Amino acid sequence: MHLHACYPGEAVSSPLNFHLDTYEGPLDLLLDLIRKNQIPISDIPIARITSQYLAYMEQATRLDIELGSEFVYMAATLVHIKSKMLLPTDPELQAIEPEDDPRTELVNRLQEHERYKNAAEMLQQKRLLEEAVWSNPQIRQFLTEDEVINPGLDVSLFDLVKTFQMVLERAKSRPTYGVEKEDVTVQDMIRLVRNLLAGVPKGASISVVGLFEQQGSRRAMLCLFLALLELVKRQAVVLQQSEAFGDILIQAGEKKEDVPESESELAAVEGEYS
Repeated sequence: MHLHACYPGEAVSSPLNFHLDTYEGPLDLLLDLIRKNQIPISDIPIARITSQYLAYMEQATRLDIELGSEFVYMAATLVHIKSKMLLPTDPELQAIEPEDDPRTELVNRLQEHERYKNAAEMLQQKRLLEEAVWSNPQIRQFLTEDEVINPGLDVSLFDLVKTFQMVLERAKSRPTYGVEKEDVTVQDMIRLVRNLLAGVPKGASISVVGLFEQQGSRRAMLCLFLALLELVKRQAVVLQQSEAFGDILIQAGEKKEDVPESESELAAVEGEYS
């Protein structure tokens, strides 16, 4: 459904003359507001974004659109951040111990969510190309060798996305004990998968779900997801299922040696997904 959200200051001639975008969650709404305002995620003008977010919620109420509790919680979070940023700071205390930016945690969540959405969009494009190639062999003659999708994958990359989403949902029910700062990277997860595959017998496999659930944070799960995408793209690993709707298994691929190992190679991969 293509809709348009009206923000404060926009003219609305009648209650029926505007529509409202629908979003899967509050982070999707915030990303859309940030993009429409053409501002960097790292420097959110919290007052403006909070005003527009609350305006969206007010319009949703007028249109009898039911929003989940997560939207309300995010609204409270935005108001809290805004209030903290409006409080005067003591210059002497600031000189001794600079205060953390109240937006930091929200910025990190938005950047993580954006990376996931970008990866999902990339997979959607890959799936469409895969369907076109294998449903119409005539197309293949126009593709280079690198552009032809590997037909040996028993699992589509969208199955990987679904598994990732399922594990994230399960993770929501885990007890949390404060916020742990992690510096996990895609490089770290590529090394992890490489080392795990090197330690299993030839032909053995690793459970994707089990590997995801061993990670201690959403960030680590996201980095693992992106690492698997990179390794599948390089055909360094193969994703398979023993049965329909079964667990996805990771095995060494035909080009198992094509795993980035040097710091420069790993840094290049990290930059691609940042």
